[in-house]
Amino acid sequence: MADITRRRLIQAGASLTGLSMLPGAANAAMGPDDKFDLLIRNCNVLDPSQRLSGMRDIGIRYGLIETVAPSIPADRGRRVMDAHGKLVTPGLIDLHCHVYPYGSAIGIPADELVPYQGTTTVVSAGDAGANNFAAFRRFIVPASRTRHFAFIHIGVTGLSGFPVPELFNIEYAQVGLTARAVAENADIVLGVKVRMSENVIANHGMEPLRRGIAACVASGVPARMMVHIGGVQSRQLMSQILDVLRPGDVLTHCFSGAPNVAGEGTNIVQDGKLLPAALEAKKRGVIFDVGHGGGSFDYTVAEAAIAQGCPPDTISSDVHVFSGNSPGIPYLTWVMSKFLNMGYSLAEVVAMATSAPAQIIDRIPKHGTLQAGAPADLSIMEVVESPVSFVDTRNNTRQGKVYLKPVETVVAGVAFGRPYQAPFTVR
Repeated sequence: MADITRRRLIQAGASLTGLSMLPGAANAAMGPDDKFDLLIRNCNVLDPSQRLSGMRDIGIRYGLIETVAPSIPADRGRRVMDAHGKLVTPGLIDLHCHVYPYGSAIGIPADELVPYQGTTTVVSAGDAGANNFAAFRRFIVPASRTRHFAFIHIGVTGLSGFPVPELFNIEYAQVGLTARAVAENADIVLGVKVRMSENVIANHGMEPLRRGIAACVASGVPARMMVHIGGVQSRQLMSQILDVLRPGDVLTHCFSGAPNVAGEGTNIVQDGKLLPAALEAKKRGVIFDVGHGGGSFDYTVAEAAIAQGCPPDTISSDVHVFSGNSPGIPYLTWVMSKFLNMGYSLAEVVAMATSAPAQIIDRIPKHGTLQAGAPADLSIMEVVESPVSFVDTRNNTRQGKVYLKPVETVVAGVAFGRPYQAPFTVR
């Protein structure tokens, strides 16, 4: 017992909790007469992680993908869905959203987002800090069907006081408390979130980010930074932020065009040119995340950055109670549709909202895929071919020809809606 440190116990607990999130992880092999709990037929399957596309049937049992096959007889399913004419992908994963209702001032219940964006997994982007994360874990996560992960805010109160800036008083950024919260919740916490906009941190410069990185290191577990940009205090500060980000850290709102307090453009594209520090960060393995939101996506920044070698790695919504009512409509499938009309292929767009964020989360085996044994999380969408107009958060418009429309969502093998499972004993 002398060898077992507290940290090892925490890490072991995280591993066990991750396994517990997989219903049926030890299910026995199916016999020829066994039935699937759910059979989805006539799927236009797209799983970028396997380079799999085409017409398939999907058999699900005990909450896991049992098989993806060219044809499965309908009588093999206890419940059967017909996905004829629909796109079926691994469940969509939103790496940046706000899903702490009642605790964060801007949070939305994750399950309420499902009809609008088809998400099966969400990541709370700093809704809670060390002082109020326990309530998120105890009351929000287990009460939701959607899978939850989180970045803990370096500010101990998280976003509970919004719109009051959470880091005008730098003493809210507590390294020790945040490190402990990360370590003790390593099964669902991916790291630390900090908002570096001038209207959030005032004149504290790099100090909030320094404290965030210090908390990640002090936690003793693998922990990433998620760094919110947009309207940072100065052009020089933007480069300094990029310079200290480590491989695997996440730069969210990467295509923000929001100005600083003085009205200056201080983002990764300045005067039409991509910052050298942004390109170096990209080469170093920093993850560039869209985080559209209500004020953080500018077509002119995105187009310039992409053309100069800095494409996004992940597509996320940054949906919350304010952005969800904004003209840019930042629901995940709509944000994906914007990139679909910017020249990205359907497979590339789906990958940026499935396998790519799943690799960042890295808590559930085969997450973000349709491989046998993967969690049976699926998003069923319609690919609508029709003239469509998109607007960013700076009132720039672009015209498109196609968009994605969520139709049905399955989490752990059970649909949100028909056909209902009987008895209704879902997680």
